[in-house]
Amino acid sequence: MVKINYNLKMEEIIKNIKKEGKKPRLLLQVCCAPCSSSVLTRLREDFDIDIFYYNPNIYPANELEKRVETVRELVNDMDLDARVIFPENSPNDFYEYVSDRKNDHEGGESCYKCYELRLEKSAIYAKKNSYDYFTTTLSISPYKNSAWLNEIGKNLEEKYGIKYLYSDFKKKNGYKDSIDLSKKYKLYRQDYCGCVFSYREMEEKKNLK
Repeated sequence: MVKINYNLKMEEIIKNIKKEGKKPRLLLQVCCAPCSSSVLTRLREDFDIDIFYYNPNIYPANELEKRVETVRELVNDMDLDARVIFPENSPNDFYEYVSDRKNDHEGGESCYKCYELRLEKSAIYAKKNSYDYFTTTLSISPYKNSAWLNEIGKNLEEKYGIKYLYSDFKKKNGYKDSIDLSKKYKLYRQDYCGCVFSYREMEEKKNLK
C-alpha cells in the first residue's frame, strides 16, 4: 500500500486555491482549543473559517462545556472572525455508535467509529450551509490516526459532495506549535482524550502510580 503524505496533499490544495485568488469557506471540526491553536494559525490566511464543536464523546458534561468555552476564548484572543458553532452534543449519539468501546483500547476500531461520527455530522452541516470545504483538527494529535481520518474524509466527500481538506496537522512541528501556543494563550490542556472510557483509563493509570 502506498503511504500518502496528507500534509503535501493539503499544501497542493492550498497552492491551487491561491492561484484562483479566492478564500473558500471552511468548516473546521475542532476537538479542543490546544489542538485548534496551531491549525487556526496555519489556515487563517487561506480560508474563511467557522468552527464546529461537535464532540458528543466528551465526558463529563462540565468537561464538554469547559472545552468549548476555551475554544471561544481562543478565537477571541486570536482576533479571528470566526463563528463557534456548538450544535447539540448528545452523549447518547456517541454511546449508540461506539457501544463496543468498553471492550476496546484507545486507538482501536471504536475510535475509528468515533472519528466517523464527528466528521459525518460536520460534512452534513457543511453541505447544508454551503461551505466549500470541511476538515478536522484531530490529525494534529500524535495519538490520532491521520490515515483513518483522511480515509473517512474522502468517503464523506464522495457521499455528500462537499470537499474535504486532506491534512496531517502534526507535520511541520504542528503538535509542538500547539503546545507553544497553548502556553502563549494560557489554554486549558486536558490530560485525556475526552470519552468516558479514556477518562476511566486515565484514572486507572493514576491509581497505579
